[in-house]
Amino acid sequence: METKNNRAALAACLLALTACTTTGMGGGQIATAGGPELPVAFSWKSADGGISGSMTASLPGAQFQGRFFQITQHTRSEVLTPLWTHWRHGWYDWPYWGSYPTTQFITHYSGKVVATLESNDQQRMRCRFHMVDPSQGMSGGGEGECQLSDGRAIKASFPSHVPAQ
Repeated sequence: METKNNRAALAACLLALTACTTTGMGGGQIATAGGPELPVAFSWKSADGGISGSMTASLPGAQFQGRFFQITQHTRSEVLTPLWTHWRHGWYDWPYWGSYPTTQFITHYSGKVVATLESNDQQRMRCRFHMVDPSQGMSGGGEGECQLSDGRAIKASFPSHVPAQ
């Protein structure tokens, strides 16, 4: 009896751990100079319900990886500091929420996600997305844009992965 209870408890713990990891995919197009738009594939993985995690963008001939963060009432701007590095002027020249955040709590729930991704050859991509259902994180779907360090732009969208109720 005790062994059966232990197995049930272990199974419940394992289920809880795996249930916390969410993944998703998205797509987009990158504009080319005078040519057709080229496809971009996005994938993401999160252990906190889509609030933060890792993201990959696959372009023709290049793959970018990095972190994403959804801005919530609990986000401390220090967490976002790594996103500003490597961009000559931070994100001042590419505004998203007004002025550059200072070291304080961000007090509003915006439904906005920011990310900085990097390729193996140190090319960079910065992204900003607006979530359709912010309470569901990236799983709620959204759309936005990314910019490569060479200035090219990518339009991106993420379908909802939340089951209908």
